[in-house]
Amino acid sequence: MTDTAISFITGALTTGYLVLGLFFLKFWRRTRDRFFAYFACAFWLMAAGEGALAVVGGNSENTAPSIYLLRLFAFVLIIVAIVRKNIEARR
Repeated sequence: MTDTAISFITGALTTGYLVLGLFFLKFWRRTRDRFFAYFACAFWLMAAGEGALAVVGGNSENTAPSIYLLRLFAFVLIIVAIVRKNIEARR
C-alpha cells in the first residue's frame, strides 16, 4: 500500500472516530448517562491515537508502540462503561 493510501485511510479513521465521539456526546447531553460519556471519550482517545500515528508516520505496528496505549485505554473505557451499565441495571 502506498503512503498516500495509508494517510488517506488514517485520516478517514480519525474523522470517523471524532464523529462517533460527537454522536455519543449528543446522547450524553440528552440522557446524562455516563455510559455515553465513556464511549465519547473512548472514541476520542482512538482518534488521538490514529492522529498520532499519522503524525509519526506509523504504517507499521512497530513504529510507535507507546501510541497504542491510547487505544488500550479506549478499550478499557468501553469495558468499564459496559460493566458499570450492567451493574446499574441489576440494582
